[in-house]
Amino acid sequence: MKRVLVVRTSAIGDIVFATPLAAALRRTYPSAHIAWLVEQGLEGLLVGDPAIDQVIVWPKAEWARLWRTHRLGTLLRAVRDFRARLRAERFDTALDLQGLLKSAVLAFLSGAPRRIGLDSREGGRLLMTQSLPRGGPIERISSEYLHFARLLGLDTGDFIPRLAVAAAAEGQARTLLDAQGLASGRYAVFAPFTTRPQKHWFEDAWRELADLIQRSLAITPVLLGAPADRQAAARIAGGGSMVDLTGRTSLAQAAAVIRQAALVIGVDTGLTHIGVALNRPTIALFGSTRPYLDACRPNARVIWLGLDCSPCRRHPTCNGAFTCLRNISPARVLDEAQMALAAERAG
Repeated sequence: MKRVLVVRTSAIGDIVFATPLAAALRRTYPSAHIAWLVEQGLEGLLVGDPAIDQVIVWPKAEWARLWRTHRLGTLLRAVRDFRARLRAERFDTALDLQGLLKSAVLAFLSGAPRRIGLDSREGGRLLMTQSLPRGGPIERISSEYLHFARLLGLDTGDFIPRLAVAAAAEGQARTLLDAQGLASGRYAVFAPFTTRPQKHWFEDAWRELADLIQRSLAITPVLLGAPADRQAAARIAGGGSMVDLTGRTSLAQAAAVIRQAALVIGVDTGLTHIGVALNRPTIALFGSTRPYLDACRPNARVIWLGLDCSPCRRHPTCNGAFTCLRNISPARVLDEAQMALAAERAG
């Protein structure tokens, strides 16, 4: 492989899980040109990764807007121009880590003669020259990408998610934190928000945990999330002493806030997995999903109760009770946080 395009356009957590593949490619092909194709708005996760030479942004939202407004001629020209841009890079290999039709189409548009997909579905297999099965121990973080890398014969080495935070984002985050009187290492990031209600811990539990964290650890809880999460964040903060930065950071700035945190606590959402990738003491709360139990870091802890109905993923059977998360107590989370912090101090 001399010129490689990695296609993993979304979502935040999956991009984080896939990041070790770039380092594995770099170790195996040190002189290769490695590019990564990602949706607009998520490129902040990858810019600055020393294993990646080029981040190519796919303007998915703009294409969707043109489709919705029936500007099909403009859309066709935009697709054609994007294809020309990809083909000008003369990639010899495209690696589709998403396994969907949309990602297969993007790999095909690149013109790479060798296109290898990870469990290509939705007809995407027809656009690949090779489709490899998913596998690996599901308990381990990044297991399916580790399995894929091994099938490709890459030097997998220390295959653990890692992120680099750009200096500009660090400075912007520092300005934001200073305005709130938050010193590095003196706050805990809470990541309560996802797109699926069956992955949410309960708002009263977050408030109780905030009180425990402040009393027991003497650190300030900080809420992070997207603009769409602001109403829920306001309910959780509830006029208390939590600092609410929800919707006030870009993704890169949120990563910088996490990098300077003493502790990260969150549900199965991208910001939680960023905490693991940045090697911060992290507590992940899983219920309807279970992406991993072993984060491969001593300062990261996973709470998953292992109920018979869990993981149910997108098909909960509890009629909204979400017992798999309700039965995780704030006291249990505090205990796990103290163990993660002890592991951090132990080095």
